[in-house]
Amino acid sequence: MNYPGGGMRILLIEDEPETAAYIAAGLQEAGHEVVHAADGRGGLLQASSESWDLLIVDRMLPGLDGLGLVRVLRGCGIAIPVLFLTTMGGVGDRVSGLRAGGDDYLVKPFAFSELEARVEALGRRSSTLTTDTVLRAGDLEMDLLARSVSRGGRVLELQRQEFRLLEYLLRNTGQVVTRTMLLENVWGYHFDPRTNVVESHISRLREKIGGDLVHTVRGAGYCVRASDTAFGA
Repeated sequence: MNYPGGGMRILLIEDEPETAAYIAAGLQEAGHEVVHAADGRGGLLQASSESWDLLIVDRMLPGLDGLGLVRVLRGCGIAIPVLFLTTMGGVGDRVSGLRAGGDDYLVKPFAFSELEARVEALGRRSSTLTTDTVLRAGDLEMDLLARSVSRGGRVLELQRQEFRLLEYLLRNTGQVVTRTMLLENVWGYHFDPRTNVVESHISRLREKIGGDLVHTVRGAGYCVRASDTAFGA
């Protein structure tokens, strides 16, 4: 979606009036359209019933907290990028926000320049996504609307993060994606958490879809390349 002037249409879900006014004014000056919702339930209704380029969500909201709001959206298949704003800055808090479906996490108090940079980064990531609702590689097919994956007509059961991982790989079919790219775009990590989360998810994904589609590029990352090998062969 392109807002006049090249900006984005942003839904800000924040219950502190002064904070909301400060964020909205700054983002509007930067050329974005900002709509404000002051509580979780109202924010959920607006987020699910209108078109947005980005949601900025406070974690501590009246009516429905930010984590619950985002979980409901993701459960409904709504993939609008989400930036959490919160005073809860512990590692566990950030992890729970990302696992709930958030794409980025910014701790209050924050510099507006950092907020603006993160908004721009999420906007670039969103704009690179195609409008295709079905992604394919060989005889593997991912239906983004139905949230289903099949290969050779056989339906495959994927967990939420496995689905997101496969979607990112399919959108970059034929290109090498690095571990860092996967951490940032699938898990929302903007630092290396020193875990094997990428490797373990790649391994489980290969077990489910077959080992002939997701290739390891030594010293670089991973690449999806369609193969003539039949699933299960």
